[in-house]
Amino acid sequence: MILPVRRGHGALPAFCALLIFLARGAASADNLKGAAQELAWKTASFAGKGAPVSVSWRNQSSLAPGEAGRARTVFEAAFREAGGVLGETAPAVEVRVTVSENATDYLLVEEARKGDERLVWLAAWKRADAPPAPGPAATLERKLVWEQDEQILDAAFPGDLMLVLSPARLAWFARQNGQWAQSATVPLPVPKAWPRDARGRLRVNGPGFHAYLPGVACSGAWQPPVSVDCQLSEEPWVLESGSRAMLLANFAAGRNYFDGRVATQSGVRKSAPPFYSAAAVEERGQPLWLLALAEGRVRLFDASFAPAGEIDSWGSDVAGTDAPCAGGSAVLATRPGEGGQPDAIQAFTIANGAAAALTAAVEMPGPVTALWVSGGSAALAVSKNLSTGKYAAYLLTVACGQ
Repeated sequence: MILPVRRGHGALPAFCALLIFLARGAASADNLKGAAQELAWKTASFAGKGAPVSVSWRNQSSLAPGEAGRARTVFEAAFREAGGVLGETAPAVEVRVTVSENATDYLLVEEARKGDERLVWLAAWKRADAPPAPGPAATLERKLVWEQDEQILDAAFPGDLMLVLSPARLAWFARQNGQWAQSATVPLPVPKAWPRDARGRLRVNGPGFHAYLPGVACSGAWQPPVSVDCQLSEEPWVLESGSRAMLLANFAAGRNYFDGRVATQSGVRKSAPPFYSAAAVEERGQPLWLLALAEGRVRLFDASFAPAGEIDSWGSDVAGTDAPCAGGSAVLATRPGEGGQPDAIQAFTIANGAAAALTAAVEMPGPVTALWVSGGSAALAVSKNLSTGKYAAYLLTVACGQ
């Protein structure tokens, strides 16, 4: 099975959760040898005769190191038999193979790069101890709360009101006959032009609010008398994950991502690669931070903010929740659409450094332009509707199974 990959914010590598799920309808090999040989033949054909290929391996499955190593031995032997050339010096093709598993299969996931061309193959064989495939451990509920022509950066829901942050204004809405009706709007006296794909974060604290924008900070009161003041500012944004975890991160002015300078709740300052979004989860009672890196993958960091693993199958937006599903907290992640298809959002948990799906993916009406925590087990997702051209804000809520 060959999957195309796109890059860019909102279109980062989308491997359809290959490390977790074997796509329905994909054939399985009879055993490890057959799966490894299948990948080897495809790799040799992709590389071309005489082109040196470098191959790296990692084992993220429950297979013993010796058994996982046997897959590499079989692969290399079959690759040479097919005319392939292994070479670490100035390789024409770079290959990374991950040994993984799901509920029914062991998986070999190969990512191959040749110049600007990048392909992904998957081969699998049945697990002898495979239990019956379980249903989703939770559900992800989607509710439309607001839609408008102007871009929606974020929204908050203090009391019975809704505040909507746009690049040029902050609007207040009140409930009337079960519908939101605009009650006030305040232009943002923003003293600069926004970068392309502007982003913003809105936080409400009691009667006041704080809005983070690229290189600008706005604050004021959402209760009468309404007030707004915006100033040029390089102060770090507050990134929350559910109601438990918090991270301070410096936004790169003139860009649409964070520059990598972060500070934890304990005040420890760290440096990470540039990233688009962040979320925290718990694995076996230990906190983990996940950063969706600008380079195109999600990196896990432990409590001391040391690298603890990577996930290749998600998009550029992640959001942590308090939903205590499958023994850990749930995290939402985007899945970029391919071939003009809409994006989707899915809930996951982290187990042994790998992502395990909790819910089925929820399709959005277009590309996801924002995904922020909205308290507890909910998140706010903004999508630009491909049919209407409008921006639609949804509340996504994770409900754990029984």
